[in-house]
Amino acid sequence: MRVAIISFDFGEYCVRLAGALSHMADVLLLMPHQLAEPYLSDLNPRVNFQPFDKPRLREPVRQIRLGIDLLRRLEAFDPDVVHVQHGHLWFNGFLPLLRSRPLVLTVHDARHHAGDRASQKTPQAIMDFGFRQAAQVIVHAAQVKQVVVRECAIRPEIVHVVPHIGLGTSPDSIAAHENAPIVLFFGRIWAYKGLEYLIRAEPFITAEVPDAKIVIAGEGEDFARYLRMMVHPEQFIVHNEYVSEDLCSRLFRQASLVALPYIEASQSGVIPLAYTSMKPVVATTVGGLPEMVDDGRTGYLVPPRDERALASAIVRLLGNKSLCREMGINGKRKLDAECAPAVVAHQTLAVYNRALADARSCATMATSH
Repeated sequence: MRVAIISFDFGEYCVRLAGALSHMADVLLLMPHQLAEPYLSDLNPRVNFQPFDKPRLREPVRQIRLGIDLLRRLEAFDPDVVHVQHGHLWFNGFLPLLRSRPLVLTVHDARHHAGDRASQKTPQAIMDFGFRQAAQVIVHAAQVKQVVVRECAIRPEIVHVVPHIGLGTSPDSIAAHENAPIVLFFGRIWAYKGLEYLIRAEPFITAEVPDAKIVIAGEGEDFARYLRMMVHPEQFIVHNEYVSEDLCSRLFRQASLVALPYIEASQSGVIPLAYTSMKPVVATTVGGLPEMVDDGRTGYLVPPRDERALASAIVRLLGNKSLCREMGINGKRKLDAECAPAVVAHQTLAVYNRALADARSCATMATSH
């Protein structure tokens, strides 16, 4: 089988997926070179990687030229299946031109999240149009499938739940649990991530664990309002910037646990990062997060917008290093069993085969008529 993967985002995810698939298929990976660059050392040499420059959304001429160029590259590779990651403001307009081959599309977020101004530059209607062009759709959580079926009017039988692939590099040990208690909030900072509730939880956390630190790492909306919320600013360590791969690895290695106080979500790439680093997770019961966190085994689940419940779960872990360690190990085991690249690749290949089978069936019916 010949598979072409096209993505404008999700660098590490695509490199890992393409590499795992390359053991079972011929794979062409088309994505921006700047997104792939940090992960190229991990890219399987079997993958036919063809980078491209990613124009700004407000450059229509360059976007149209890029779309034509990508179509030409696809034609030259002649794939059996085209796999698009999520979609793109401009390239979605080219998707109907791909109908000569089965199109598989992974929906990473079915709806725009509150405050996520980067995603909102692309109208939801354009994303939904792209979703509906696919012969088969992949999502990372059953909750996202429900949204795609209900709000995008996509038939449930063509929507498949495939776990988010594992991300990050496993540490040599989990000795960080012996260091100072550190709570890590990681990723893009938008309203839906619920950072304000972790900040509000801090006084309750440090009342029980005085030496606890809360590390906030990521960029996004104006951080000034979060600074004004902090009762004890000295308890926070802030990296309000793009986080490099080296810093990311160091932060997860040093953390005692990872907090996701989201007020809404579809799924999260942060949880696989936490599990890879053998760290427990405290997350809210929103979206697909409960499908990724085994409550009481790989971490704790708490209600959204409840800083006291969030603080209580965090304190429970910070006060019990052996429990932290045990949950971290359980998370790594869960990741290896459900989200290892080979596991995800086999499930993805099954979706490709379904797309091909349906295409052959349609062709046979057309011929018979």
